Amino acid sequence: MARATAVRALGTRHTFNGLADSPGVLLDLTALPDRVDVRDDGTVAVSAGTTFGALARELQRHGRALHTMGSLPHISVGGAVATGTHGSGDRAGALATAVRAFTLVGPDGALREVAGADVEAQAVALGSIGVVTELVLATEPTYQVRQDVYRGLPVAGVHEAFGVGDSVSAFTRWEGTADLWVKTRLPADVPDEVLGAPRDPVSRDRITDEIVGNVTPQGGEPGPWHERLPHFRHDATPSNGDEIQSEFFVDRADAAAAIAAVAAVGHRIREHLVVSELRTVAADRLWLSMAHGRDSLAVHFTWRKTAGAREVGIPLVGEVLAAFGARPHWGKAHAGADLAAVVPRLAEARALFDALDPGRVFSSPHVEALGVRSGR
Repeated sequence: MARATAVRALGTRHTFNGLADSPGVLLDLTALPDRVDVRDDGTVAVSAGTTFGALARELQRHGRALHTMGSLPHISVGGAVATGTHGSGDRAGALATAVRAFTLVGPDGALREVAGADVEAQAVALGSIGVVTELVLATEPTYQVRQDVYRGLPVAGVHEAFGVGDSVSAFTRWEGTADLWVKTRLPADVPDEVLGAPRDPVSRDRITDEIVGNVTPQGGEPGPWHERLPHFRHDATPSNGDEIQSEFFVDRADAAAAIAAVAAVGHRIREHLVVSELRTVAADRLWLSMAHGRDSLAVHFTWRKTAGAREVGIPLVGEVLAAFGARPHWGKAHAGADLAAVVPRLAEARALFDALDPGRVFSSPHVEALGVRSGR
């Protein structure tokens, strides 16, 4: 590190743009041994390359849990935090909101600990201030969760259903209806129907015809938090395995209008689309979080890996959602967003990051294009 002039850290590579690209050194943090240290104060120290699945299993062994999980337990803790990645829930903040401190290797090769108020400014930094080696996360006592699916909700009313469980996702191909996946902490009662859609009593190992054989149990079967909050099992290939993803965050207050706007162009994107997922994320104070300062609706697209998805689908939904001040997910594909207009603390973050890394060791063409680092 001390000898390098350009460095980018790699995690589990669940990124769909040039964020991890560098003309210099690429460091694979997943090649380091997993370390999980559950502490008496209710926190856990975990090495940055460890996956959430591996972390969760060890937490469960100690009777502890995280407040939320992403759809995929396969992603690394360090990479998910650095990009503001999230789970779902009206009251659930992004994964990075659990960070209490972290350690990174700076541009001089020395270790530096970040804690306290500095976490808000530096936790979501896109790898542009150093290579994070360890994170300290808040945990809570373990809990049980049931997962139920309600099939055939009208897409136009989905925004009214996100409060029905602790973690709620709506899957749709913009054909008028959606399937609602509801994850509920136990003990709790669950409704037999939501907005007229019945609860499916059967656990079906699929999300769509293209996403089959890899999802976590439904049908109300209770299980530990880490085996129900993710959509996909840790022992299986997630999603459809060969895809492009994009995602945009809008203010929760604009959810109904934003959903209607995407539905209006659904016929133009459907041939390029595997499935869309709608989720909510609680507001936070992290400078570069997509949910900074506002409760948010996250509109996610899993695209087929085609030129049509790149040239038609992604630009079109980005344009439609730009009318609502949409913030694109840092780790996913997007085109043409005016980030300075929608990321309130972008200029402050850029100035801080440039000061922490004046030699531009952790800059790159992509983070410069995003405005996260100043141009050379």
